[in-house]
Amino acid sequence: MRGLSRMVFRLQGWKIEGQFPEDKKFIVIGAPHTSNWDAMYMIGTGFLLKSEFRWLVKDSVIDSPVGRLALWGGAMPIDRSHKDKQVEGIVQRIEQMDEVILIISPEGSRSKVKRWKTGFYHIAIGANLPVVPCFLDYPSKVIGIGPAVHLTGDLEKDMTSLGELYNPQWAKYPDQFTMPCGNQPPEPETHHTEK
Repeated sequence: MRGLSRMVFRLQGWKIEGQFPEDKKFIVIGAPHTSNWDAMYMIGTGFLLKSEFRWLVKDSVIDSPVGRLALWGGAMPIDRSHKDKQVEGIVQRIEQMDEVILIISPEGSRSKVKRWKTGFYHIAIGANLPVVPCFLDYPSKVIGIGPAVHLTGDLEKDMTSLGELYNPQWAKYPDQFTMPCGNQPPEPETHHTEK
């Protein structure tokens, strides 16, 4: 999969700027997520930079024809019928692992939503993990990896800080991108990797 990811990135003209931290456990948040390609590029980044990573998927996918392939590719199935215990269950699974990189799309959907879902936040707080923001910049064809962020426990403050790292214009479909708190920031003066 690493070789396939490298080939796809080369053919599509994408490059990666930055590296994952050396921590044995952390959460990667990938945004913007306005296209099916976004997840493929984020998972490809996982294959290129680290061989051991996980990504969340509905348990119904595991029962589909691509289920085994998804599990082999790092999928971590979640039972959406018990939403009240999802975070707790994921935190428990993470605590049982010696190493884990969990890739999550905080928008939770390719469609426009009011604000980011907070599941990744509560998982990070519950498992005491840093969050690594990743950026898909379609105009520049760059996947940027920011420094690890240690959350404070103040949800609104942390979401606002994360929002300052993203630009809707990086999305494949900018009008579909949602900022963490739902507000649209002013245009940044510099490219995200220069922040």
